[in-house]
Amino acid sequence: MRLLIVEDEKRLALSLAKGLTAEGFAVDVVHDGIDGLHRAGEGVYDLVILDIMLPGMNGYRVCATLRAAGHDVPILMLTAKDGEYDEAEGLDTGADDYLTKPFSYVVLVARVKALLRRRGQAGGSPVRVVGDLKVDTAARRVFRAEDEVTLTAKEFAVLEQLVVRAGEVVSKADILEHVWDFAYDGDPNIVEVYVSTLRRKLGATLIRTVRGAGYRLEAAAE
Repeated sequence: MRLLIVEDEKRLALSLAKGLTAEGFAVDVVHDGIDGLHRAGEGVYDLVILDIMLPGMNGYRVCATLRAAGHDVPILMLTAKDGEYDEAEGLDTGADDYLTKPFSYVVLVARVKALLRRRGQAGGSPVRVVGDLKVDTAARRVFRAEDEVTLTAKEFAVLEQLVVRAGEVVSKADILEHVWDFAYDGDPNIVEVYVSTLRRKLGATLIRTVRGAGYRLEAAAE
């Protein structure tokens, strides 16, 4: 697996690169947003670790530009900021996960491995159909009617948890456990952020909120 680190704090970037190399990854490092965009756009990386506060072009713009160009490489955003607005903005640009500095290196490695595992684990899973929604968990493609809908890896992972249990109530705790890994120690309301994004992309009525219980995916009423 080949990773790209885009981080302007050179000491941190080199420390992460050294640790991830010891984990068995091939790692490249750049220190500004423009170089990061160019390298990530080459399409040779399995995951990008992307800082938000970068010279040249910030991480939000790098991520949004990559997604607009059709690149679906998993992106783990790093930031010294802390707050729901910043997290929501990062996710809205297409990031798959978000880690606030200072963070545990063990947690970062767990997040990286979880994103890579989910990207490649679908295997021969069946196509799931709920009304006019079709989710191909092998090809990791989503269609609403005849239109394909582009989702980030994390958005797809949340939707997958709902679609494999379509018609059932899936709790927030279940989604956190299966999508964010045991190492996640952030705000559990992150699930709401992703559900809101899925509703915006797939339609507001597809995912129902069951108060005090969780979410249920159901076919839209005709």
